[in-house]
Amino acid sequence: SLLSPLREQLDGFRRQVQDSFGKEAQERHTLTHEIRNLQQLNAQMAQEAINLTRALKGDNKTQGNWGEVVLTRVLEASGLREGYEYETQVSIENDARSRMQPDVIVRLPQGKDVVIDAKMTLVAYERYFNAEDDYTRESALQEHIASVRNHIRLLGRKDYQQLPGLRTLDYVLMFIPVEPAFLLALDRQPELITEALKNNIMLVSPTTLLVALRTIANLWRYEHQSRNAQQIADRASKLYDKMRLFIDDMSAIGQSLDKAQDNYRQAMKKLSSGRGNVLAQAEAFRGLGVEIKREINPDLAEQAVSQDEEYRLRSVPEQPNDEAYQRDDEYNQQSR
Repeated sequence: SLLSPLREQLDGFRRQVQDSFGKEAQERHTLTHEIRNLQQLNAQMAQEAINLTRALKGDNKTQGNWGEVVLTRVLEASGLREGYEYETQVSIENDARSRMQPDVIVRLPQGKDVVIDAKMTLVAYERYFNAEDDYTRESALQEHIASVRNHIRLLGRKDYQQLPGLRTLDYVLMFIPVEPAFLLALDRQPELITEALKNNIMLVSPTTLLVALRTIANLWRYEHQSRNAQQIADRASKLYDKMRLFIDDMSAIGQSLDKAQDNYRQAMKKLSSGRGNVLAQAEAFRGLGVEIKREINPDLAEQAVSQDEEYRLRSVPEQPNDEAYQRDDEYNQQSR
């Protein structure tokens, strides 16, 4: 008993140590999991950086493919659906029978289209980014600006607006997949925007394109809501017309039922009511000895006969009885 307090303290201390070790083990496990996720994220970022570097250093086709990859990610983030609000790699034959293949065609409400081109080359921008001296950097910058300007002219000559089957707006979106490359060109040469507009082209980066595409997605959402509202209005109008016709038909049925009921009452009156009704005559035949297999409803037959007798009695004038005549004769004889 003297050692009980000490034992309790030791037990409490042991529990605290066990809890501490348990929490520490759990935290180590959580930390290990987070470190593993961080390693995977770093590996992914490193791979994407390598892919971007390879794309920037590669040929025009490789850069074009990279631009299409970035464009695909922007489209996925926009809320638009492939095959519904936009299509990719659509092949169209122009008037000269040459095959044209816009990277993306975005569908707009009211039957309009927007073409997006993602084939911009960024070799010069890669040299600018990795330049070690001002001269090389400036030279690469001028080449980058010239590359943007040249692509504007080439894209303008494709004249996507005139392709058969396309209902495009008056401009094409020229997509520059690297945001800093887009900002650098416009910062050093703002007139590129004017030159692009003269060629019916709008320059867009991942950020500005995403804003435009989400705006289009909202337009589609409003369009769907408007169509739903119109369908609701059309259905309500059709329902009202059907209800009106239904009410007219029910009114006609009611009138027919009223007429049928009147005809029924007239027929039943001839059958079982009034003088000389059919049932009374039929019962008279039975009273004369006509053989029958089965009697008519006794209650109905009795009512019909009663009605016939009542009408017959009403139609016969009242006759004086014999006793009255006898008293009159006796009175007359006494008077004489």
